[in-house]
Amino acid sequence: MPGIDRSVISHNLVVNGKCKPVVQKRRSFNPERSATIKEEVSKLLTARSIREVKYPEWVANVVLVKKKNNQWRMCVDFTDLNKACPKDSFPLPRIDQLVDATAGHETLSFMDAYSGYNQIKMHKPDEEKTAFTTDQGLYCYTVMPFGLKNAGATYQRLVNKMFAKQIGRNMEVYVDDMLTKSITTDRHTNDLREIFDVLVKYGMKLNLPKCVFGVPSGRFLGYQVHQRGIEVNPEKIQALAKMVSPRTLKDIQKLMGCLASLSRFIAKSTDRCLPFFKALKKGKGIEWNEDCEKAFQALKDYLGQAPLLSKPETGEKLYIYLSVSEAATSSVLVR
Repeated sequence: MPGIDRSVISHNLVVNGKCKPVVQKRRSFNPERSATIKEEVSKLLTARSIREVKYPEWVANVVLVKKKNNQWRMCVDFTDLNKACPKDSFPLPRIDQLVDATAGHETLSFMDAYSGYNQIKMHKPDEEKTAFTTDQGLYCYTVMPFGLKNAGATYQRLVNKMFAKQIGRNMEVYVDDMLTKSITTDRHTNDLREIFDVLVKYGMKLNLPKCVFGVPSGRFLGYQVHQRGIEVNPEKIQALAKMVSPRTLKDIQKLMGCLASLSRFIAKSTDRCLPFFKALKKGKGIEWNEDCEKAFQALKDYLGQAPLLSKPETGEKLYIYLSVSEAATSSVLVR
């Protein structure tokens, strides 16, 4: 895969010189996983995404992770290398603002880059720092692999540069999630043509099975977006509905993480979740009491009819509602 030219962007590793290179102790895998690793290495070699390397100072192990389709994804444990690199503070877009900006558009197209990270090449002098070991030998990446620190920032820097004239007008981008939006359907073909011209100019490839073109609604960054507004992702509601009552600290933390992503759809969310906050304060000796169970079941019922969030029109009169309790203060803008 040709990928993005290095003159446009490449991924640099700014390794702290005080950190000593780490060669991880080689891990062993069962025959099934070993066969999977061998197959993945062969694919990467064919695609020229990796190359053989000799005497690397940094060496990491491969890790196999189960995907949703029960197939294996081969990753590399860059934990030690990531610790030696400072954080790139390049700002990622705010997801809530991106999602809000899609509401009110008649036609949408959802696009996904093909192995997006791998379309960006590594900075030549940094390639050997990504070395990893397998039964077949030692290899390093020539492209930016998944799992490297600051890879997301590098990708966002690229798409911001590519779509500088389109973002906010007829497109929204969050790392490798791209959405083309048109106020009216008759403008959508021209908007897509403009986006495709940019993709061709920079040589970025799309993953067509994951792309959807010219639809009135779809899922973007965990939300269901369409012309009327924004709705909660049904999969998140189903996941919460199937969740059993928490019994451990980790279970409650998982529940709170799920509710955090749904909070903008929950009226008086702090009051509704107050029993969970109290349970977390007790630390390891948590007690899932009757109040927690009532709040948990009430939230499941409430989210079964989650509200639609709509985008106000310019000049429209809005009303602010305040709700004050002993535990929290909430507010909402109402059309």
